[in-house]
Amino acid sequence: VVVRGWSNQGLRDELYIQLCRQTTENFRYDSLERGWELMAICLAFFPPTPRFHTYLEGYIYRHMDPLNDTKGVAISSYAKYCYRKLMKAALTGAKKGLQKPSLEEIHHARNAIFSPSMFGSSLEEVMALQKERYPDRQLPWVQTRLSEEVLGLNGDQTEGIFRVPGDIDEVNALKLQVDQWKIPTGLEDPHIPASLLKLWYRELEDPLIPHEFYEECISSYDNPEAAVNVVLGLPHINKLVLCYLIRFLQVTHSQ
Repeated sequence: VVVRGWSNQGLRDELYIQLCRQTTENFRYDSLERGWELMAICLAFFPPTPRFHTYLEGYIYRHMDPLNDTKGVAISSYAKYCYRKLMKAALTGAKKGLQKPSLEEIHHARNAIFSPSMFGSSLEEVMALQKERYPDRQLPWVQTRLSEEVLGLNGDQTEGIFRVPGDIDEVNALKLQVDQWKIPTGLEDPHIPASLLKLWYRELEDPLIPHEFYEECISSYDNPEAAVNVVLGLPHINKLVLCYLIRFLQVTHSQ
């Protein structure tokens, strides 16, 4: 179902219509849960068309209240996850790449419903995810690990680093590894970890520099002192992550 929806845009709205029907007044609770699970998995790979977006958004939103939870089916949890994925998919579109979604990626999307991913989460969530494994780390493991991979493959000597995209299917495969806390092996092209690192920054649920600082950033673009004040005013974790990024860009672009 996921592969069909991903590869055939014309089927997407029909698929989401059927999932809405499947999850409306369905008193077979195992079937109800599977309907919501399939909707969550599909939204991890492709959005509906803009024409159907508003209806699906309203449908999901109405189910986000925990009062909807019934007979042990956590409908509100599925709905909250679906809502976030729908908002994101509307901005980024369907999963990129020539290769159709793999079984491994689909299993990963299914697990991510109740075990958040390091991609598409907030910085606070990313830090909470790694607290058990790396309680003493001040920075996100995914950020430092991928930055080290870029440097380890001589990314600082590579022309077009962060500008030239890595092979999207290899980037997707690396994303899967990193999200399972595996240290990447066998990488040869620095553009692969660089592209994934860029994706991680871009997919943060809230921007690294939050929206409320936007106007100040625009008006302070040519004033170093004001720019420093913006950075000093950021939440603690945002400040650390941004300063690490700035230092990393200084290293990779000093050649």
